[in-house]
Amino acid sequence: MVPRPLTCLEICAGAGGQALGLALAGFVHVGLVECEQAYCNVLKANRPEWPVICADVNNFSGTEFQGVDLLSGGVPCPPFSVAGKQLGPDDERDLFPQALRLIAEVKPRALMLENVKGFLDPRFAPYRATILQRISALGYRPQIKLLNACDYGVPQLRPRVVNVALRQDEPGVFSYPDPLGESAPSVGTVLADLMAEQGWRGVTAWVRGAQRIAPTLVGGSKKHGGPDLGPTRARKIWAELGVDGTGVADQAPAPDFVGMPRLTPRMLARLQGFPDTWTFGPRKTAACRMIGNALPPPLAQAVGQKIKEALTYQA
Repeated sequence: MVPRPLTCLEICAGAGGQALGLALAGFVHVGLVECEQAYCNVLKANRPEWPVICADVNNFSGTEFQGVDLLSGGVPCPPFSVAGKQLGPDDERDLFPQALRLIAEVKPRALMLENVKGFLDPRFAPYRATILQRISALGYRPQIKLLNACDYGVPQLRPRVVNVALRQDEPGVFSYPDPLGESAPSVGTVLADLMAEQGWRGVTAWVRGAQRIAPTLVGGSKKHGGPDLGPTRARKIWAELGVDGTGVADQAPAPDFVGMPRLTPRMLARLQGFPDTWTFGPRKTAACRMIGNALPPPLAQAVGQKIKEALTYQA
């Protein structure tokens, strides 16, 4: 007897980083909820078979999805991000209350909710404890851990808080994935071919000088200006890698280019762990925001595989 595929309902799906990783881990999506039309278009363009629901999660009912195996989502990070005001539960963008409502409505076998490192800030300890207590009261065994994408092959220093919970009646036990045990590839190694696309004669020297992983990519908000690679501190690190972080390029350097090149959206996507076939629409600024705000697919896949193991456990 062939086992049925595990199903997943995802909220705040963004550009599909978490969804792609979970799909690679073996989950079949029965719904992806995303409020921004541009993101919905990207999801549909890359995975036409995905049932994308372009709606505000505040107005979305999960009752018709009762019994799915996994409820996942990247609950918006601005309330907890060091790049923002860190208003936490006082931020109107905090969607944890909606996530809790959907857990009660959907009653999934497991949960996977991810957020930024700032969610573990001591100032949010009471709120964090309340969230975990509410999840427990709904009948789950919550766990929370800070993972770094570079431990799972992503060439970027990208810490993310991942909250996983199995329903209390599940016999399986979830454990977070172990690091791969090998260093993530460097920026130079990962981007060498893309930097050389236009025949840049300086690419070999550039690769030699970019033998570290990238700092955390930033996406920013709708209010963010043109695309760049982050605040002054991040740009300094990019400069040490031989990258001009003050903007984003339309294409790779020309053959006679001299100086520090800028990265293209395709290069940013590769540093985030997306396959080169994944598209982000025609607008560079929007594409950079989508990429920078995504969960790296390899990290989502690693966690998803461990959730799958727990859900398919047989005593």
